[in-house]
Amino acid sequence: MEANILDRIQFTFTVTYHYLFPMLTMGLAPLIVVFKTLAIRRKDEKWNEVARFWGKIFGITFLFGVVTGIPMEFQFGTNWAAFSKFAGGVIGQTLAMEGTFAFFLESAFIGLFLFGEKRLGQIGHWVAAFLIFVGTWLSGWFIIATNAWMQHPVGYEVAPDGTVHLTSFWSLVLNEWAVYEYMHNMGGALVVGSFAVSALGAFYILSKKKAEYGKMFLKVGVVAGIIASVWMLFPSGDLQGRMIAKHQPVTLAAMEGLFDTQHGAPLVLIGQPDMEKQRLDNAIHIPNMLSFITYQRWDAQVRGLNEFPKDQHPDNIPLLYYSFHIMVGLGTIFIGVMAISAFWLWRGWLFDSNWLLWILMLSFPFPFIANTVGWMVAELGRQPWLVYGLFRTEHGHSPMVSSGNVLFTLLGFFGMYTVLSLLYIFLILRRIEHGADELGSSLENTGGAN
Repeated sequence: MEANILDRIQFTFTVTYHYLFPMLTMGLAPLIVVFKTLAIRRKDEKWNEVARFWGKIFGITFLFGVVTGIPMEFQFGTNWAAFSKFAGGVIGQTLAMEGTFAFFLESAFIGLFLFGEKRLGQIGHWVAAFLIFVGTWLSGWFIIATNAWMQHPVGYEVAPDGTVHLTSFWSLVLNEWAVYEYMHNMGGALVVGSFAVSALGAFYILSKKKAEYGKMFLKVGVVAGIIASVWMLFPSGDLQGRMIAKHQPVTLAAMEGLFDTQHGAPLVLIGQPDMEKQRLDNAIHIPNMLSFITYQRWDAQVRGLNEFPKDQHPDNIPLLYYSFHIMVGLGTIFIGVMAISAFWLWRGWLFDSNWLLWILMLSFPFPFIANTVGWMVAELGRQPWLVYGLFRTEHGHSPMVSSGNVLFTLLGFFGMYTVLSLLYIFLILRRIEHGADELGSSLENTGGAN
């Protein structure tokens, strides 16, 4: 197998595995701030217990995110040296800021939050939680800005040696694509965090272990979950879709399986792309809907794949198509599950509805899947470019690194990440078990005082 293909497989594996951890920490960070706010406003120590409980889960997950994120930085030099030489003058800015500002802000205040509550006091502890949230989401911004420049390059110039240099820092960090991608990505992270909190709350109620705290988890998780799930559909998903239609129309055509340019293009719900015959088999669609949601006109023209040169088509159109539809399908299910849960919560039925609690408890892996395939849509859709319209993927790998070296390190990553997975699962299960014993302990020690 060619080194270029193995480089892509390795980067895909390591970045996909790594992102499992940040999507949870970015989703939990604002919820921990909510828990602390409720503790202060209601003067209720139980909410402080909840904040500390999820803060420890955040800390474990953050640690694994750091460990798995470090190899990502090195791969720019070891596996993608040609790309780094071409684009390092631009993306080096945001990657350095992510490490210098956001990472250190997160790290410092996680320690203060976990171990400094008594010295900080309630207000200081809330500030620490808020700064963890700021650092976490700021870190996400710089990474998104880097990816957005690769999707829609702005604020650069091409030097005589063929490399690109940054001409406008603010164009880089305030890239229009970055704004909409960030809105959509962080909404997805909040969906992950909300489902995780709700799932554990449902587990505690069903197992009759710390049911009172399980109800507290559910109250916050379900409310945040319905808001985040709807946000993913509108406005963030709608705005991101319009951005793709404007700047990457060939990507939109591949996502929707649209082979021929059409006026009043339909929105496909189900279908299988047949690349040989250039059509969708067994398609179920809504007439004119794609034109309307893309251009706000029922009869608007949407360009099909056949209008673009073959060398500009995404490398794997079926995988892109299925990834997109899995993402949308799961997102629709999330809205349904959280809408029902929110209504049941409002009516006072949720905590006694075992069937719905089981659904919430078993749903927690699916937001991770939805976020992962969502990123697959973004990255598969950009192909065959590393920097859209400027630098092709086939030219970006390290020419001096052999396929044998890449395969060896890939197998090493598989082994290491298998061990890390087992360790993380052990630590989280241990925290869930021991954390349940800790919940309420401070109240018992103080005689139940708030």
